[in-house]
Parts: sequence; structure tokens; C-alpha cells
Amino acid sequence: MSFAFGIGIGTQNSQGEWLEVFYQQPVLKPDAALVQCARETLGYKGGNQACAANQADLNALAEALRATDHKDQAKLAELAAKSTRPVVVTLLESDETASSTPEVYLKLHLISHRLAKPHGLKLDGIFGLLPNLAWTNEGAIDLSELADRQLQARLEGRSLEVKSVDKFPQMTDYVVPAGVRIADTARVRLGAYVGEGTTVMHEGFINFNAGTEGTSMIEGRISAGVMIGKGSDLGGGCSTMGTLSGGGNIIISVGENCLLGANAGIGIPLGDRCTVEAGLYITAGSKVALLDDSNQLVDTVKARDLAGKPDLLFRRNSQTGAVECKTNKSAIELNEELHANN
Repeated sequence: MSFAFGIGIGTQNSQGEWLEVFYQQPVLKPDAALVQCARETLGYKGGNQACAANQADLNALAEALRATDHKDQAKLAELAAKSTRPVVVTLLESDETASSTPEVYLKLHLISHRLAKPHGLKLDGIFGLLPNLAWTNEGAIDLSELADRQLQARLEGRSLEVKSVDKFPQMTDYVVPAGVRIADTARVRLGAYVGEGTTVMHEGFINFNAGTEGTSMIEGRISAGVMIGKGSDLGGGCSTMGTLSGGGNIIISVGENCLLGANAGIGIPLGDRCTVEAGLYITAGSKVALLDDSNQLVDTVKARDLAGKPDLLFRRNSQTGAVECKTNKSAIELNEELHANN
């Protein structure tokens, strides 16, 4: 069984190099009949390949797909045959390290279409395959060609607006998942997984290969590689430490029904039903005082020892400045559990 398939409409620079690709209906784990259609009409010989397709190729592909009852993909191929933009049909036999820009875009689409979750795809090495582009009201433009395009627009009485200069576009230019609210769409990158019921407010941010399971209010930053569990909220200005921002190989995550207060932050994964007080940033090496039900000190541990534990309240003592942790169960019981795992 193959891994992924997509018919994409893309953009190339003047050298014929792919800048970006839009896949309206990416397919995860396509069946053998669909892949066979690509073999017969596009010359696909297996492996991971991005096949440039002309009008004749796409019409032949559409006919073959209709014959195998892949009606949606057949219709897409038929429409793509009329495109004035270059078309690519990307087939991935396996989830290996990408070797082309169309392959990277297909994987990012799979995540944003909720067909795959963060950490579910091999994304190493993608930065070298994603060109840094000017994202404009006329689409993606190679930076080396931007000045000429700006001049051309002025001469023709048009305004060319550069919305960002980045390797990643905003997700909503490619897919808008069902059941979400996103106040500022520029703050959610393609490759984000935004679960149904999620609200991303104006200062919220979701990076690629990161996201929410759903029913969350996001007013803080979700860094690359971080997944937020159902029912968890991120307060204004809070942040999560991703693998690109010093987290190393530790996978940061937030469990279900958690709360990160305004301007708080975490560098450890949280279990379910945890709360981090507003303004408190916890790193793996932070010293944390475990308190019992009477607010008496039981032990002092590093925050990494509490990673993934449920029902924790992290706060800072307003008099001493010490980071403290209280639990819904006995701190002594938790302490014995921690030491048993040493």
C-alpha cells in the first residue's frame, strides 16, 4: 500500500523551480487502483515522486480514475487539466525524508487536513526544501524576482502587497478545517493541526507540526512539535517551548483540561488537568517545592520529574519567589511515586 497521493496546482519561478503547491484533496494511504492509474498515465514507476503533468496527462488520468470509481479525484484531475498554473501529481510510496518541495507541501497538507497528526509524519530536512518566499496578494513570488514584479504592478496601476517573507504560508490560504475560529489567519502556519472546536484569538499562534485536539481557546503560542489536548486553554501571551526553541528532543505537550495562565510558559509536558499560574515559566530544570494539603514542604524536585503527571497546580510564592506545586492528591503520595521511579 502506498503512503500518500495528491494532485496539486503550484507556482514555479522563472527557472521552473517549485515554490509552493496547493492540494485540495490529498489522500492518505491511497488504494492500489488509484496508484495504478498514475502508473498507466503518468509513467510513475514507484517510490516517492513528484510528476509534472500536462493537459493530456491529466485528461488521461481523469479517464482512468473515473473507470476505477475514484470520482472526486477524477473530477479534480479534469479541472487541473484546464489550469493555467503548473500541475504536479505527487505520489509517496512511503513516509521517507522528502526530496522535493511538492513532497513537503503534500505532507504539510495532510496535517492541516487532519489526515495525519503532528509527530505522525517524517518532516526532517524540510527547511532546505522550502524556499523563502514573498507571500503576496498575487501569490508566492521568488524573492529574486520580487523587485521586477513590484515594478510591473506599479506600471500596470496595481498594488502588490507583500504580506510576509517566510518559508511557510498561512494555513487558511490552503485549507480551512471545519469547526474552527481563527481571528488572525496569518498566525497559523500551513502544517498546523487545528482540531474541531478550537478558537484561535488574535494573539494566538500555531506553528507547523503542532496544534490542538479541539475545544480549546488559544490566546498564546503553540510552538513546533507541541500538541494541546482537548479542553485545554492557553491564556494571552503564554508560550510552549518547542523543539525549535531550545526544547531539544523532549516532546512538549499539554494534556486535557489544562490551563496555562496569561504570560505563563512550559518547557515540560503537562499531564491532564494541570494549571500553570499566570506569569510563571517552568523549564525542565526549574526547582519546584512540593507542598502538602497544609502548604508544608514535602520535597524539592526538578520540574522534569513532574513531566506528564496529572492534577498539578504550579504557582509562584508571592513572598519568597519559590516555584511551588500542589496536587489534587497527597504531595507525599506523589513524592513516593517519584522516588520509586528513580
